Amino acid sequence: MSGTRRGGGLLVAGTTSDAGKSVVTAGICRWLARQGVKVAPFKAQNMSLNSFVTREGAEIGRAQAMQAQAARVEPTALMNPVLLKPGSDRSSQVVLLGKPVGEMSARGYHGGRQEQLLGIVTDCLEQLRGTYDAVICEGAGSPAEINLRRTDIVNMGIARAARFPVVVVGDIDRGGVFASFFGTTALLSPQDQELIAGFMVNKFRGDVSLLEPGMEMLRGLTGRATYGVLPFRHGLGIDEEDGLRVSLRGAVRESVVAPPVGEDVLRVAVCAVPLMSNFTDVDALAAEPGVVVRFVDRAEELADADLVVVPGTRGTVKALAWLRERGLADALARRAAEGRPVLGICGGFQALGEHIEDDVESKAGSVEGLGLLPVRVRFAREKTLARPTGTALGEPVDGYEIHHGVAEVLGGEAFLDGCRVGAVWGTHWHGSLESDGFRRAFLREVAAAAGRRFVPAPDTSFAVLREEQLDVLGDLIEEHADTRALLSLIEAGAPTGLPFLPPGAP
Repeated sequence: MSGTRRGGGLLVAGTTSDAGKSVVTAGICRWLARQGVKVAPFKAQNMSLNSFVTREGAEIGRAQAMQAQAARVEPTALMNPVLLKPGSDRSSQVVLLGKPVGEMSARGYHGGRQEQLLGIVTDCLEQLRGTYDAVICEGAGSPAEINLRRTDIVNMGIARAARFPVVVVGDIDRGGVFASFFGTTALLSPQDQELIAGFMVNKFRGDVSLLEPGMEMLRGLTGRATYGVLPFRHGLGIDEEDGLRVSLRGAVRESVVAPPVGEDVLRVAVCAVPLMSNFTDVDALAAEPGVVVRFVDRAEELADADLVVVPGTRGTVKALAWLRERGLADALARRAAEGRPVLGICGGFQALGEHIEDDVESKAGSVEGLGLLPVRVRFAREKTLARPTGTALGEPVDGYEIHHGVAEVLGGEAFLDGCRVGAVWGTHWHGSLESDGFRRAFLREVAAAAGRRFVPAPDTSFAVLREEQLDVLGDLIEEHADTRALLSLIEAGAPTGLPFLPPGAP
């Protein structure tokens, strides 16, 4: 494939949200990269509060940053030209080519703006195709959202514009996967059906031979093959798009956690605030042997926590009200008074401060914070997007910033861009806990303040663990998918031309 002027490609669609499109796309990228193919991921439009800042200062979905890592390339704004960051059930901030361009209602967006964006996203895709041997596109939700097809720029809209074949992924763990495959294809127009190359079963548990009669029947009904049956694997939801899926009370973040090095485990409670963003900040904690991370929404669940994290949020003022309504604000104040560790990140850091002036995000004006840190926050219309580096607790730290709030630190001990008072820390920096030396130093401080005989493992490398996870995704494709057929589809980068119901089908 190397040396072609216009790379081939494939669209990975799904029968539903959370069918596994992100991890399958990442797996294909890692598998191709291993074969020496210069490959890039692409998602025309992403709706997510879990985002990342590229080296050129552009904000994109973290899933696409993860897929770029799987492809062993640097992420850029071209890989996710449109990012929608929900601020309520009916409106989102629109981030175009890495920069926010305003708030828009769902009706306004689907009522015309999407059609205007099709030219932009196809241009980004063409730029990638001019640079890479292959581009693996990820769809969004389901391509059979027929109410939105007219303005679709991320599923069949982009597939038709690029003339890319489509593989539809289905989550068999939910049940009804064959009906989902058939129904998804049946709802498409004949022109879109021609682009559907086949299917891929995801999250299967058991004997694959039991699926074979169903796959044969599906082929008879649709004329399309199944390109693979991927087995269920725990802990593959890396850099997920939707924080709501992990914000359930008591949910434990899956990780590669091992027994503690010291005598005690360390318990981390993450407040599942509304519009939670970049919840993956705690993944590095969950990767540490002996650290258990769970998401909570009740005050009593903080009682046995050695560390409480107030994470980032797209709605700082809304999160403040939520913390107060549920008694979590009082519980955090008691912890601070008792010298028990609390960490606020980005919006969580802002909530821990004394005062907020917000005429941008919530337009609530003057709002009192929790008063646990000597910080005053003013929301600016221009968003801060940065990749800072620094030192804290005697260790080098890297991070990234995504926020409208500008913090004025009035006291306390310096901590990254924020401050520390007693056992309460606050910073705007996402991703800081991925810096191994800093994370270990921070956990030692937490353990000492919590009175736990916990010792961080001396050799845990979050980057190595992430690479191992991405290799697992590549292994799933290499070992359980029809890679020869997939490679042919990607090289062709053209419609299949298959009819929906071949002659003689029931």
